[in-house]
Amino acid sequence: MLAFYQGAGRLDDYGIMLHIALAAIIIFGSRLMWNIYRQIWRYGGIQCYIRLLLADGLAMCLYLAIDELVMEPNISAAKLIALCCTNTLCALGTRMVYRYAYKCGGRNDSRGKISRVLLKIFTGGRVIAEPALESGKIKIAIVGAGTVGVSLAEELRENPSSRYAPMYFIDNKKSKVGRTIHGLEVKAEDSSDTLAEMREAGINLVVMAIPNMSSERRKELYDFYQNSGFKLKIYDYPTVQNAGNKRVLRSFEVEELLFRKVMNVLDEDTYNYYKNKVVMITGGGGSIGSELCRQIANMSPKKLIILDVYENGAYDIQQELRIKYQKALNMAVEIVSITNRVGLEKVFVEHNPQIVIHAAAHKHVPLMERNCIEAVENNVFGTLNVVELCEKYNAERFMMVSTDKAVNPTNVMGATKRMCEMIVQSYSTFGKVKYSATRFGNVLGSAGSVIPLFKKQIASGGPITITDKRIIRYFMTIPEASQLVLQSGAMAQNGELFVLDMGEPVKILDLAENMIKLSGVDGIEIVETGLRPGEKLYEELLMDSADLSKTSNEKIFIEQDEAFSLDEISGKLKQLKDACDISDDAVRKALHNVVSTYKTPDEVNKQVQAG
Repeated sequence: MLAFYQGAGRLDDYGIMLHIALAAIIIFGSRLMWNIYRQIWRYGGIQCYIRLLLADGLAMCLYLAIDELVMEPNISAAKLIALCCTNTLCALGTRMVYRYAYKCGGRNDSRGKISRVLLKIFTGGRVIAEPALESGKIKIAIVGAGTVGVSLAEELRENPSSRYAPMYFIDNKKSKVGRTIHGLEVKAEDSSDTLAEMREAGINLVVMAIPNMSSERRKELYDFYQNSGFKLKIYDYPTVQNAGNKRVLRSFEVEELLFRKVMNVLDEDTYNYYKNKVVMITGGGGSIGSELCRQIANMSPKKLIILDVYENGAYDIQQELRIKYQKALNMAVEIVSITNRVGLEKVFVEHNPQIVIHAAAHKHVPLMERNCIEAVENNVFGTLNVVELCEKYNAERFMMVSTDKAVNPTNVMGATKRMCEMIVQSYSTFGKVKYSATRFGNVLGSAGSVIPLFKKQIASGGPITITDKRIIRYFMTIPEASQLVLQSGAMAQNGELFVLDMGEPVKILDLAENMIKLSGVDGIEIVETGLRPGEKLYEELLMDSADLSKTSNEKIFIEQDEAFSLDEISGKLKQLKDACDISDDAVRKALHNVVSTYKTPDEVNKQVQAG
């Protein structure tokens, strides 16, 4: 540096020392201002090097200005810029070499030996190296050599405590295949050579890291790697409510086994409809009810009333919403049964709800087959209580949550829900309230559904029990079901029976097999137990009707159904009431009389088997 200054031909020893001191003060001052010396460079990324460049660039400009305006004699601008650039290059170079040495120092090859020597120089004899990626870690291949996949690989490699060691990228773009990213080779997708190399390298886990992948493409990849004997994970956002908005490395969730795009049916008009309204949700602590509470809470209601007879479920959703919204949400929780007319009326008097979403019901098919009186008392007459109180206390709208089991029912539960639909449609012809009902299929993950049962059976070592390997069902997620109820209720005029396009059916056997594969547990058997009372081999296809009309949402339809008169519905209710005073058998017989489409499961299943 002294020779450089003397080469200018115009500086004496004092001038040289003055310039060196000025340069040091400006450069170190600029780097301190940009926090350069607080950076741990073994973890430094591109942003850290850019910050160093900016700091030194600012220092160079300041040095040039002071040299030109204050210093006498000064140095030519070209030489001064060359001096500053050389200094910056050395700073960048030493830090890059140090970071490289740290990352490679744990290797057992010649590169690792050289890196450890460099580390001794940098650290004064203390060798601090990143552990070898391969030692004791699960070797993985990352499907997707794009931004998301590369960020995952970088995150795993830079985290010494990570359980995973990325070995390859897998991609279907020819421009990437054969090249390397962060030292990892990009292999061709769907190639037998790639699969052989993965097995040889000891890889048994494949991670999908492709954002916005179509459901068809995800299923294709899932089936390919599952059938090739690899376990699978996905690098994506959590599916759990309020679990955060950062991508995580996780197992496939049950909802994703459907391999279809989750529908989001809510629009701005729906949000505006519920805004500043007093909304009451019966059964608000249940699987569907609690999700309805979450959705409504996000729409800025004037008040949200959570009504349920089961206090634990109501308490859980209350606490969740309190934590999330604190004082921003006006919320009340009422513990009362819908069969308790007096207690229910007190709630209406106190809160005067404008919108009532009726999700309270007994829904377990085998249990209701054995407890017919309770099914009718709760589902039918409980619904009647809510409807009559809506009329008495001038509610604006009543929205009922129904089920596909109400379509040509073969069990008591389905028949009671069909009776509830008939009550709602009948009241729409003479009542003051606007009424609607919404049908949807099986809900993934709801309490008592097949998915939680399969999870428990797998956790206990099996076997998984299914009633019949031929059974197929139509599925949707809890958010989908809840959003459908809310949108259909908002668009309802009066008396509509809404149904959803449920997509393709799912074979329960396939669902069970996929869950076993995802669990990673070997030796889980699948055992048939025989159809349960009231169960049929298939659920009715909601869209298989000529009596459907379209709505503004392509996934929501309206079934054209003639409503019963007040006298007709009153007669049916009297039959059921009288039967409830006698026995379960009398109730079952009365249900067959009042619900004309109610058939025995044997009749329906014999038709399927014969076909």
